[in-house]
Amino acid sequence: MIKEILQKEKFTKQDIVNLLKAEREDLETLYQKSYDIKTKYVGNNVYLRGLIELSNICGKNCFYCGIRKDNKNIERYKLNDDEVLNAAKFAYKNCYGSVVIQTGELQSEVNTKRIENLLKQIKKLSNNKLGITLSCGEQSEDVYRRWYEAGAHRYLLRIETSNKDLYAKLHPDDKYHSWEKRLDCLRLIKKTGYQTGTGVMIGLPFQTFEHLADDILFMRDFDIDMCGMGPYIEHVDTPLYNHNIELLPIQERFNLSLKMLAILRIVMKDINIAATTALQAIDKTGREKAIKIAANILMPNITPGLYRDKYQLYANKPCTDENEEDCKKCIDIRTKMAGSNIVYNEWGDSKHFKNRLNFQNK
Repeated sequence: MIKEILQKEKFTKQDIVNLLKAEREDLETLYQKSYDIKTKYVGNNVYLRGLIELSNICGKNCFYCGIRKDNKNIERYKLNDDEVLNAAKFAYKNCYGSVVIQTGELQSEVNTKRIENLLKQIKKLSNNKLGITLSCGEQSEDVYRRWYEAGAHRYLLRIETSNKDLYAKLHPDDKYHSWEKRLDCLRLIKKTGYQTGTGVMIGLPFQTFEHLADDILFMRDFDIDMCGMGPYIEHVDTPLYNHNIELLPIQERFNLSLKMLAILRIVMKDINIAATTALQAIDKTGREKAIKIAANILMPNITPGLYRDKYQLYANKPCTDENEEDCKKCIDIRTKMAGSNIVYNEWGDSKHFKNRLNFQNK
C-alpha cells in the first residue's frame, strides 16, 4: 500500500496517516522516496544559518515552553548589541552565508527599534552579504515591514499545530494566545514579502495521526517556503509537563518526526527544511539522519556560550557547553557523515519561494 501511495501526485489525508504509520520495509521505501526528491529538487547541499538567541525574555505563556513568562526558575538574559554583532561577524568571517535572530516574543517600540537597528548594522558589517532570518514571534504588519526594509528577508513563525482545538490545549485562553492571530501573522509575513516559514511540534499530548496529517496539508495549502519542525520534548517547568505520562516514548516521537520530514519533502519538493536541534536532543546523530532523509538547512549555534543553557525551550538542549568554533567543527564533521556538502558564502534561499514568485509574475 505504501508504494501505491508514493506513486500518487497528490496525497489525501488518509494517505498521509498511512504513511505516518509506516514501519520496517515500508519506512525505508518512504525515506528513499524523500531522499530521491530532495536530491532532484534541492540537491545534496546543506546551507548554514548561524543561530543567535537574542533573549529568553518572553511575553507569552505557552504551556509547553521553558522560557514562558511565568517560569520563575529561569535566569533571564538579553544579549547586548556588541554580542549580537560579534556573533554576526563570526558568521560572516566563517562564510556561513546567513544568520537567524531568534528571541522570546515581545511587542514594543523599544524592541522593534532595537532589532531594526541590529539588522541594518549586520547588513553593513557584512557588506550586505549575510542573509538574515528572523524568528521573533507575532508582530504587527508595520513591524514586519520595518524589519523587512531593514534587511531581514526570511521569517519563521511556527504555528505549532494547525488544529485550533489542540492549539487551545497548549495555550492560555486569553487575548495574547490566539490561533487566529497566529495564522493572521503568518499571512502578514507572506504579504510583506518574506520567505515564509512555519512548523509544528510532533508527539504532543492529545495529538493524533490525523492532526499531523492536517499539519502537512496546512503547510501545503498555505504554500510555505521553509519549515522548521521537530519532536516535542517536555520541560519540567511547564504546565504541559503534567501530561507527560500520556506522551509517546521519546524515541517514537523522534521516529515520527523523521516521517513528518520525509512526507513534507515529498509533498513540497523544493522548500527549505531545517534539521532542528530538538532532533539532536534525542539522538546524537538526529540532525544527520534528518539530512539523509529530507533536510537541507542546519543552524549552528553562534550565541555566546555564557547564555546558551539559558535559552531552554525544552529539556536536554544539546551543545550548550560549546563555543562558536566547536559548533563549526562539529557541523563540518556531521554534514560529511550525512553524505552532504556544506555550501558556504551563499544565502541558500528557498527554491520554492523563487518558483512561487516566478509563477505569480507570469
